[in-house]
Amino acid sequence: MLIDLSESDGRPIYGRIADGIKFAIAGEVLRPGELAPSVRELSKQLVVNPNTVARAYRDLQAEGLLEPVRGTGLQVASGATERCRLARLEHVRARIRAALDEARETGLGDDEIEAILREEWERGRARGAEGHANGKGA
Repeated sequence: MLIDLSESDGRPIYGRIADGIKFAIAGEVLRPGELAPSVRELSKQLVVNPNTVARAYRDLQAEGLLEPVRGTGLQVASGATERCRLARLEHVRARIRAALDEARETGLGDDEIEAILREEWERGRARGAEGHANGKGA
């Protein structure tokens, strides 16, 4: 499971970890009934304080996406996949809106913005095709 903790995202680390878990659920890397990585395991993998991971997990429990399994850990709740897919879509939409707002604020015209979007769309499709050709998948 890959969780991006890049510094360019100004949000708290626990929020980024929670989003990473949500995206893993949305992409069915973690499925309902499966155990999430333990706090210790994930904190070691991400090189963060275990309390940070525990906070992310508490937030995910409060949202009803993870649920405790007595003596075992936390599992993905039933119905979490669809809810996480919706959250992922909203997250991506918000990032695209912010990028479009920034482009307009810098004085780019609609035609310029559209050209950039088309170029980046094609660049992304080419990268995706390379990943499939190299056996990496999408």
